[in-house]
Amino acid sequence: MTHSITVRVPAKVNVQLAVGPARPDGFHDLANVFLAVSLHDEVTATPADELRITCSGPDAGQVPLDTTNLAARAALALAASRGITPGVHLHIAKDIPVAGGMAGGSADGAGALLACDALWGTGASREELLDICARLGSDVPFSLVGGAALGTGRGERLAPLEVGGTFHWVFAVADGGLSTPAVYAEFDRLTAGTDVPAPTASPALLEALRTGDSTALAGALANDLQPAALSLRPSLAATLAAGTAAGALAGLVSGSGPTTAFLVKDAEAATAVADALLASGTCRTARTATSPAPGATQIRT
Repeated sequence: MTHSITVRVPAKVNVQLAVGPARPDGFHDLANVFLAVSLHDEVTATPADELRITCSGPDAGQVPLDTTNLAARAALALAASRGITPGVHLHIAKDIPVAGGMAGGSADGAGALLACDALWGTGASREELLDICARLGSDVPFSLVGGAALGTGRGERLAPLEVGGTFHWVFAVADGGLSTPAVYAEFDRLTAGTDVPAPTASPALLEALRTGDSTALAGALANDLQPAALSLRPSLAATLAAGTAAGALAGLVSGSGPTTAFLVKDAEAATAVADALLASGTCRTARTATSPAPGATQIRT
């Protein structure tokens, strides 16, 4: 039997995304409060003669199977750091919405990194893995860590946050994706000529997470990219209105979109809001989930 390693890795929601002005390198400083949620991809690494990527699950046809895929880039980076040949077949079992602002690609990168590390026995330290994650993309380190964290810099510098309870969510998945660079470019256009403040985490939001207070968290949710996402995809306003009308405590665009996230009171409310969103015709599908969730975790060998 061929030895393989399977890693489960979560999606994320940004309960706060504070965006500073553009830096000289084109990135933006962020105060990005990440919360991992119970929608997962699974990445399985199996020995092979060369690097190969396959994918199954919803929207698998939209997932690149070449070296633009973060899973492939993770395997190449780890192999290069150890001077070994990246002979591995990476299979992604996809359940996180594709191009939905929930870090599905970043999750696959973190999952592949952990799976290849175990498969190849590289013995890389947690710090080495996080360093590779940060070079792959701003959201990849959090996909490895999971739970809840405040991301600063461009989001890659993480400080863990305490979460005092379980939060219930509904995610409304839109047709098509939104380009993250395009959303940031629209943010720059919309804020041109204004004084964009340095990003800081909301004390009220951090306290709501710490105490597990859904109502307080609902009042503190914030995404500075939401106006830009709505400018590029005005139809998302109807989705947000449908979710809140159905009883969600609050709704916001998830990250750069176009998925919209609704915080709800409990599991029963989640089912009701998801059903209402589907009936409204304003989204392609609606998924329920809870948070926080663990980061990348090996589940099978």
